[in-house]
Order: sequence, then structure tokens, then C-alpha cells
Amino acid sequence: MKLLRRRFLQLAAGAAALPAVARIARAQAYPSRPVRIIVPFAAAGPNDIIARVLGRWLSERLGQPFVIENRPGAATNVGTEAVVNATPDGYTILMASSPHAINATLYEKLHFNFMRDIAPVAAIMRAPNVMVVSQTFPAQSVPEFISYAKANPGKLNFASSGVGASNHMSGELFNILTGIEMAHVPYRSSGPALTDLLGGQVQVMFDAIASTIEYLKADKLRPLAVTSAPRSALIPETPVMSDFVPGYEVSNWFGLGMPRNTPAEVINALNVAVNEGLADSKLKGRLADLGGTTLPGSPADFGKLIADETEKWGKVIRTAHIKQEQ
Repeated sequence: MKLLRRRFLQLAAGAAALPAVARIARAQAYPSRPVRIIVPFAAAGPNDIIARVLGRWLSERLGQPFVIENRPGAATNVGTEAVVNATPDGYTILMASSPHAINATLYEKLHFNFMRDIAPVAAIMRAPNVMVVSQTFPAQSVPEFISYAKANPGKLNFASSGVGASNHMSGELFNILTGIEMAHVPYRSSGPALTDLLGGQVQVMFDAIASTIEYLKADKLRPLAVTSAPRSALIPETPVMSDFVPGYEVSNWFGLGMPRNTPAEVINALNVAVNEGLADSKLKGRLADLGGTTLPGSPADFGKLIADETEKWGKVIRTAHIKQEQ
């Protein structure tokens, strides 16, 4: 894993080390035809929405259509494999996100290795989850929740949108760092999980703010903490988890990747365009509405984020003995 990480970061750094003349020449030539962005999730989810928002901006900026193609299945693995096997010419892009770092350890048998076969292009944004309970749950804060869990062992369940999802990993990390033992109850998506949370069938969930915000506005759910280091602008009164659980940090991240061996000058050209978009006030505001904080930076910066996240979630998966059906 360490050798693979080192190679991954070297490739990402190499993309930024090209002579300026080569970067400018390729930037002027790319793209010369429509570009596909493969989203390995169904339509209408956060990955799809972010890809469409950014794709529209890139189409206007670069003068070629950026077409969104949804290829859901196997927790991103179907769509990812399609990009891995695509021609490395810059015209097939992967909408990469947190599950890719999780799946690297969760799945024992994949037809690709994400850090070997996907070249990082540009990060887009990060967005936290929020720990929520129903309004009838007795705990009013994270410390009260931890005390309640320890006083009632084996009685608490946390919901997620599926094994290996970010909201699942958020709960497992909470278990590890607090020493409590909540049981995991996976659902097919966040919708039915939130319904059961409201109904009392499960007691807590660590879900994306975008999924829970309407329930929070209606006072149907109580937010205890956001999982990121900074507070969320969408729910600014909610404290951060690390205030109560040192070392706790979870963010859903999103970015673009291309097949390995894609010319570095193509990667750099798209990286420059994405960063211009992230500096655009209109696009930046649209991403903020989704609960995100933009992540401008180089391909190497994005590569380091992916490598760090892969290592982090690998440790959690092994510690919690999480298994996924192949």
C-alpha cells in the first residue's frame, strides 16, 4: 500500500511539473469534442447534481459539451471500471468521491485499483455529515448521547444508506473513538433510513446535511454535531464533533479523475478550468447551497487527499471488521 501511495502521489505531482509552453499548447487544443463525465451513481443524488452544475460551467467555459452519463452499480465500481477501461485521452472523466477511498479496502476483489488506475485531476468540494436524532430522543448533545449509550449498552442502532457509505463509516468511526457499541442498520438509501429514524426504529444517523436540512428546518430532527472540522454555513449553530470527540473528522469529498496514462497536459488543462470555476462566485454559491466548501488545488493536492482518505478508512474498516458482499 505504501509503494502504491507513493507512486500515486508521484504521478499526480508529475502532472503539475510540465513546462509552461506544453501546458498552454494543450490547454488551447483541449477539448476539441464533447467530453463525458461518468457519474457512478443514479441521477438526482449529490454526485449527479455536482457533476451537472460543474459540467454546465465547463461547457460554457471551454466551448464543448460536458455530457453527464450515469452508471450506477456496485457502490460506484461499475462506473469506475468503465472509466478505468476508457481511452486515456481526456474525453472520459470520472466523478470521484468518498466511496472510492472506502471501497479500496472494503472490496477484496475489484477489477481495478483506484490509486493505480485513476489519475487525480481536480478536487471540487467537501461537505460534512451531521449527527441527527429524533426530537423525542433524550440526549440534547453529543456528551449526553455518549453517556446515554454507555448507560444503555446494546440498545442503540444507527442507520445508513448502505454498507460502506459515508454515513456508515461516520457511525463506525464514532463507535471506535468513543468506545460505545451501536449496531449498524443499513438501508438502500437515505430516504427510508430517515423515515425510520423519525419513527423511532433507529436512534441516530450521520447523514449528509443536504439530505436532512428540510427535517432540521421543520424541527423534526435534532442536530447534535457536524462531522467536519469547521462548522457548516447551512446550520451554523450546530457544533463540530471534534469539540466532543477529539480526532473525529468526516467529510464527503468530490472531484474529477481520468484514466491513468492520460497526458499530463490534458489533466492540467482541465485542472486549471475547474479551479477557475471554483473561483466563480455563481458556481461557488451553487456548491455552497449543497452544503459544500470548495477545494481548489493541483492534481497533486487532490491525489494526497485521496491517498489520505484511503488510508484512514482502511484502518476503520479493518478495526470494525466491516465486510461487503462481492
